[in-house]
Amino acid sequence: MFIKNRLGLIEGTETMLAQSQRLNQITNNLANVDTPGYKKEDITFWEMLYTTNHNRPRVGKALKILTNHQEGSAKNTGNQLDFAISGNGFFKLQTPQGVRYSRAGNFLLNNEGQLVNPDGHLVLGDGGPIVINGNEVSVATDGSLMVDGVNAGRFDIATFANLTDIEKEGTNLFRLKNEGVEEEPAIDFTIRQGFLESSNVSLVSEMTTMLDLHRAYETQQKVIRTFDEIDAKAISTVGKLTS
Repeated sequence: MFIKNRLGLIEGTETMLAQSQRLNQITNNLANVDTPGYKKEDITFWEMLYTTNHNRPRVGKALKILTNHQEGSAKNTGNQLDFAISGNGFFKLQTPQGVRYSRAGNFLLNNEGQLVNPDGHLVLGDGGPIVINGNEVSVATDGSLMVDGVNAGRFDIATFANLTDIEKEGTNLFRLKNEGVEEEPAIDFTIRQGFLESSNVSLVSEMTTMLDLHRAYETQQKVIRTFDEIDAKAISTVGKLTS
């Protein structure tokens, strides 16, 4: 009985740890509900078989973080340097760590007149970093830029055959998982100037899930407490029989 109870304690503890990680993920999603271009993260649970000793396999719980790439709603800001991608694709940014990808189009100009994101990363066009030499900026739906009526290049919008080939870095940047993965020129998209793509986090959905996880966490606490009481009672009973 003690061994079975011990396994029950292990199972309960593993479940609580998994639920705790999921709660942390939901908290992070909620913290970024107003972050432009943010893609919410989910955690999937599955069972895996592993060996505890030479001849005793058992089933444990594993976790995997998944990014939900569903497109967020477009929010009208009226800012001529705000851009939203409707459809497939990512803006390309030059960072000290290499090229990164993002759906957040809240850009501004640095001291050299280069288009950058709030972290100072250069926004890339088809000819390199985009430079704005002028006052009036207009962008066509295909990403072509005009500054004071003069052609200023085109946004270099990239996509991927499989979005699982990229992983999140920080809040709303993505990087390639493996060196062998290659980007593709995005085709099925339009650029909307004066708009920003909102986070795809649903406040109601995340709060509902959080409440459900809290209840499940409390249930596992009760299960562990019950097993602990059973073990204590068994030890007490054995002690009385041997005395």
